[in-house]
Amino acid sequence: MSDNLAYNKETRRGFVWKSAGAASAAAWLLPQKALAALGGPPAVTYPAAKIKELTRWPRYGPAKRQALHELIEANTFYDALPKFENEWKEYTKSPFVKAHMNGSSALTSMYFALDLPPGSEIMVPSYTFFSTCLAMRFFGLVPIFIDIDPRTACFDLEDAKKKLTPRTRAVVAMHSWGLPCEMDHIAAWCREKGLLLLEDAAHAHGAWMQGKAMGTWGVMGIYSFQASKVLPSVEGGMGMYQTREYYERAAAFGHYEDPAKFPRESPVRAYEGTGFGQKYRMHPFAAAVARVQLRGLEERNETVRRNVRKLNDRLVQLPGLSEPRCRPDKKRVYYHANMLFLDAAKAGFQRDQLLRALKAEGVDASKWDYPEQHKMRIYSEAKWWHHAPTIPDKMPGNAQVNATHIFLPLMHGEADELIEEYVQAFEKVWARRTEVSKL
Repeated sequence: MSDNLAYNKETRRGFVWKSAGAASAAAWLLPQKALAALGGPPAVTYPAAKIKELTRWPRYGPAKRQALHELIEANTFYDALPKFENEWKEYTKSPFVKAHMNGSSALTSMYFALDLPPGSEIMVPSYTFFSTCLAMRFFGLVPIFIDIDPRTACFDLEDAKKKLTPRTRAVVAMHSWGLPCEMDHIAAWCREKGLLLLEDAAHAHGAWMQGKAMGTWGVMGIYSFQASKVLPSVEGGMGMYQTREYYERAAAFGHYEDPAKFPRESPVRAYEGTGFGQKYRMHPFAAAVARVQLRGLEERNETVRRNVRKLNDRLVQLPGLSEPRCRPDKKRVYYHANMLFLDAAKAGFQRDQLLRALKAEGVDASKWDYPEQHKMRIYSEAKWWHHAPTIPDKMPGNAQVNATHIFLPLMHGEADELIEEYVQAFEKVWARRTEVSKL
């Protein structure tokens, strides 16, 4: 039977849908107009200007401009920093926090705070931003590159178990694209093996698991507020600390003014006036913007989450299309894009063919292979390292996610009409998948 005809009239007459969901699930089977890639009309006719506004990120409005104006007029710039820290601390329920100039400086301070001997190994996903790995080298620490689970694009605990060595001291879980890692299982394994658990939550503002904010599962964690992030302040970062010892060491590394604020019995108090040699203070303008962004974070995340569900709940009914697995006890957020996975064998066409077909229909579909850190030159040159890291031969999880994902834009407002047109575009492509396979 032809993919394009799908099923005959007798079958349609005899079949009774049991729910609207079932009808949507098989709507792609119905005959569709010609593919836009082959001269047919595009499925998406929603005005381009409105799409651009719906998907625009970051979003700064009058409240942010007013906050900056008030800060400038008050001429008390640095008051914005402790105010933001206190608000972030209250929001995340973290015992200690410290604002940094970006996520990279927060990571660097975190690794300094560990105070581990040179040659100590830290497990870290290769599927991450370079700072998560490279900041280790300034303190003689060595990354052990861990694969990701292809079902989640997050830290693969089973791969970590295979790579544990007597020199391993810590584990970094990175919450890819706003999806929490399997923190309960990772934390339990770290306790069993006596490892320190750290978090890179640069993608995960407003993500929770079992009632705990990302960044509070480990002894330390970090956030980034760079312009593309879920909470964007153009630049900025935050460190999260479960103990005063880690907090004081991390803060003093990049904030020379902080040791004087610590109790006299603090071992860091003696470094008043110098700290530990870096200046990582968050810009007050960024702190002022971040404070306003924080007030609307939950509402913005819920808008995006609602739109993703309206779209994905229908798209994942199509053969070969799925989304990253999210457990019921996780509340995820969406950083950068809505990621889906394509099983080409089940779909009947390749990813590039799908992207060509979708783009012709007016869908802003794309791919972007996340750089795999273990393949970068700097890790293979021993001169940069106190102890050279071991470069793994294969990272099958990394490779699978990079080879099978597609990205759809996030929608930051009322988007029912555009979502419906996106669904129609996908259903049209699946209905004519034999033709798509020849594009």
